[in-house]
Amino acid sequence: MKSRVLWWFNSGSRMISRARWSHRLPLAGIACLGLALVGFGGLTPAQSQERAQNGAQNVRYRIQDLGVVGTNANQPGQPFVISNSGWVSGGSNVGTALHAVLWHGREMTDIGKPGFGGNSMAFGVDEQGHAVGEAEDTADGLSTTEDFCGFQAMGYSSSPTPCVPFIWKKGKMLPLKTLGGVNGVANAINSWGAIVGYAENRKKDPDCPSPQIYQFKPVIWFEDWTLPLPTGSDSEGVASSINDWGDIVGASGSCAAFNPIFLYNFQPLHALLWQDGVAMDLGTLGGALNNFAEDINNRGEVVGGSDLRGDQTSHGFLWTTGTKKMHDLGTVDNDFWSIALGVNDRGQIVGASANADFTVLRAFVRQNGKLVDLNTLIAGSTPLFLETACKINSGGEIDGIAFDANTGYIHAYLARPTH
Repeated sequence: MKSRVLWWFNSGSRMISRARWSHRLPLAGIACLGLALVGFGGLTPAQSQERAQNGAQNVRYRIQDLGVVGTNANQPGQPFVISNSGWVSGGSNVGTALHAVLWHGREMTDIGKPGFGGNSMAFGVDEQGHAVGEAEDTADGLSTTEDFCGFQAMGYSSSPTPCVPFIWKKGKMLPLKTLGGVNGVANAINSWGAIVGYAENRKKDPDCPSPQIYQFKPVIWFEDWTLPLPTGSDSEGVASSINDWGDIVGASGSCAAFNPIFLYNFQPLHALLWQDGVAMDLGTLGGALNNFAEDINNRGEVVGGSDLRGDQTSHGFLWTTGTKKMHDLGTVDNDFWSIALGVNDRGQIVGASANADFTVLRAFVRQNGKLVDLNTLIAGSTPLFLETACKINSGGEIDGIAFDANTGYIHAYLARPTH
């Protein structure tokens, strides 16, 4: 496999060897909503009744509270990815800082200490517990006037600090190379150790709003190799997920002000799938903006979000190799907005759905072709209202963000299906 990977880098052809189906291991991806809790409400009595009425009709879930990850709705930590072996990557508030963390079982490990001396988040994790993400680097010799990872915008840092992509393994955080610029982010890692994300080069983009200056491109890392991915006519791009075939998804677009929901300085325009070093535009649901591919499974099924015609709202989508076009997943009930954040190798899809005034955000799982509020499927009781479902592994376990109306605190949760 290693020789085939290196051949891809040298020739621009396939990155990952075509391993047998039986040897495929789970992918990892980013992607939950950043400051998802801001302005959203908790569970109302009417919703509690709906939960009980609807829960018996579908697979139900027992909720494990992974603990408080934020006490301030403007600065929440959160989980991102759950691997088949149960590793969960994310970030959690530690004092006044945000640290990359890993959960496994009932234990949380702070992998951001000491890190590189600043704030950090872990966006992806593989089966062995190797995590990737972003981390502020306070080492001498690095400097920036940009707030690339948004830690200053979110109130964690008092001044711009270089933010570098990292991999954490064997108890140590290691930096990954950029494309010549200072900053970068690693979003996902697959079972072969291939990592995807995005990084700055040295080209200034005059269309970037201050404080962003430099262009950034989607990137794949493997061992000592760092390779940019094509973005067509668009200046910028982000790679969000990679499966074990080496298929990569994300988006191309333009530089923008930092988005505290999706945690990047980016306006996505074209949802992309990269295969054999070539970018494929996955289309849209009718709109021109916010077309982004969030996750891909080992069957080549892609999920994400896309604006509807008129660009007044977005819906989650499913793209398959059979149809080669986006299928609108709709919303939960009569909600206004939705996004699909994760898909496992069984084709189960999870994400989030919101009402028209965005006062209620709720996690969903797709069952029998319909988006179902995960809160209506809970077995037993919990004080938590599940606001996002970030990822789902092959066992059907779901991780996400929840809100405790009793305390106002933000929690990470794990939902396990009952049979």
